[in-house]
Amino acid sequence: MSGIVVKKSNDLIDPQAQLLVGFLQEMGLPSENIIANAQQRAIIGDNIQTLIASIPDEVKKNATYLSKFVIGAGIGLFDYSLNAVWNEVVINLRRKAVLYGLDIFFDAAVGGSKAREYYNNEEDLSSLKDSVLLDTSRKLELISDTTYKKLKHILDMRNDTGISHPNDYTINAYELLGYLQNCVNDVLNDNPTEAALQVQAFIKNLKTTTDTLDAATRAAVEKRISELPSHLCGSLLRTVFGIYVAIETDPVVRKNISLIAPALWNSCQDDAKFKLGVVLEGYNINLYRDKHALGRQFFEVVDGNSFRSPSERVIIVDELITELLDKHNGWDNFHHEAPVAAQLYSYVPDQNSIFENLGMRLFKVVLMCRIGRGVSYYEGVSPGGRKYYEAILSVAGDKYAPYAMASLAHFELKNKLTNSLCRKHAKAALGFIRKNVINARIIECLDYLIANIEASASCVDSGDFKKLSQGYISWN
Repeated sequence: MSGIVVKKSNDLIDPQAQLLVGFLQEMGLPSENIIANAQQRAIIGDNIQTLIASIPDEVKKNATYLSKFVIGAGIGLFDYSLNAVWNEVVINLRRKAVLYGLDIFFDAAVGGSKAREYYNNEEDLSSLKDSVLLDTSRKLELISDTTYKKLKHILDMRNDTGISHPNDYTINAYELLGYLQNCVNDVLNDNPTEAALQVQAFIKNLKTTTDTLDAATRAAVEKRISELPSHLCGSLLRTVFGIYVAIETDPVVRKNISLIAPALWNSCQDDAKFKLGVVLEGYNINLYRDKHALGRQFFEVVDGNSFRSPSERVIIVDELITELLDKHNGWDNFHHEAPVAAQLYSYVPDQNSIFENLGMRLFKVVLMCRIGRGVSYYEGVSPGGRKYYEAILSVAGDKYAPYAMASLAHFELKNKLTNSLCRKHAKAALGFIRKNVINARIIECLDYLIANIEASASCVDSGDFKKLSQGYISWN
C-alpha cells in the first residue's frame, strides 16, 4: 500500500493561519478579528472541495480568482475572498459578452451616446462599471433574472463589506459559501438563453451573408423575430441600425437589413424606437453626415419618422408643410403633392406626433389640399395625396378639430369656398375630422358646418356658428 496520506484542507491550512496570527502579534500589529475563527474556517474546509469539484475542468483551469478565493477563505480572510469571487464573476461575464458579440453588447450597454464610438474591443469591457456589465448581461439574457438578483446582492455586499471598502461587518462562512455557490452554479456553469443565442447567430449570419434574402428566408427570419422577447428585439434593432449606417457595410448586408427591418421595428416597444431617434439626431449634431443620411434612410424604410427626436421632427414637419403648400400652388400639383403628402404623414401619423405650435398651419394647409383647386380634373384634388390628407384630418380629434374649423375662416380657404366643387370637398373633409371627435359640443359645431357649408360658405362666419364654437375658437 502507498504510504501517502491525503490530509483534509483544514489540516493543511489551519496551522498556517495560526502562524500568520502569531506573526502579526510579533510585529505589534492588530491580530483580533483579522481572520475568521477556527470554527468558521473549518466550515469552509469541510465544504469548499465539493463546490470546486462541480466546476468543469476547462472552466476551472483559467479561474485565477477562484484560486485566490480558496486561499483567502481557507486562511480566514473572508472579505478578501468575497472580492475574489466577484472578480471571477466579472471575468466570466466579460467572456460571455465576447462570445455573444461585442457590437450588440456595447450597443445595449452604452446605447446611443457619443461615448459608444470608444467601445469596440474586448479591452474596452473593463471601462464598463460592474453594475452596467451586470445590467446589460441581464438585458441580453446572458444571465437569468434570478441570477441577476443574486449577483446584484453579491455586488452590493462586495461594495459594502468587501476588503475594497473600509467597514466593520464580518462575513460568516455560510454566507461566503453561498456566494461561491451562486458563482459556480449560476455563472460559471450557466449559458445564455436560447433566445439570446438566436440573436447572436442572427447578427453573425447577417454580417457574413453574401446573397440577398429570398422570400422564404425572409419570412422565416421575420417569424423568428416575432417570437423574440421585446427587450431583445430592442437590442437587436439598435445593433442592426448600427450596421446599416456604418459606411463600410456591404451593400448586400444593407439591402438584407432593409428587407427585415420593418418586421423587427414592429416587434419593438416604442421606447426602443424613440431611443433610436435620439441616436439619429446625435449623428446630425456631431456632423456625421454620411451616417445621418443612412439613418434617415433607415427610418424611411421602417416608416419610423414619427419616432425621430422632437427637435429634428419639428423642423422637418414645418419645412414639409411649407413645401406641400408650394406644391399645391405650383404647376402640376396633382403629381407633385403626393410624395410630399406621404412624407408629411409619416411624421404625423397620429395625434400625439403633432406639434401644437404647428397645429394650425398643418390643418390649414392639409384642408386647402383636400378641398382642392376647384377644377374638373380629378375634381381639383391630387389623387395620390388624397388618402394622406384624409388620414391626417382623421387624427385631429378634440384637440385639433377647432384648429381645422377656425382655418376655414382664413382668407385662403374662404377664397376657395367661393367654388361649389371646393365646398363639396370641404363637407367631405369635415366628415373625416368628425370621425374621431368625442366632445359633444365640437361634434355639434362640425355637424353645423357639414349641414350648411356645401350650400353657403358664409356659414363659417355666421353668428350662430361663432356662438356655438366660442368656447373652442377665439373670434376676436
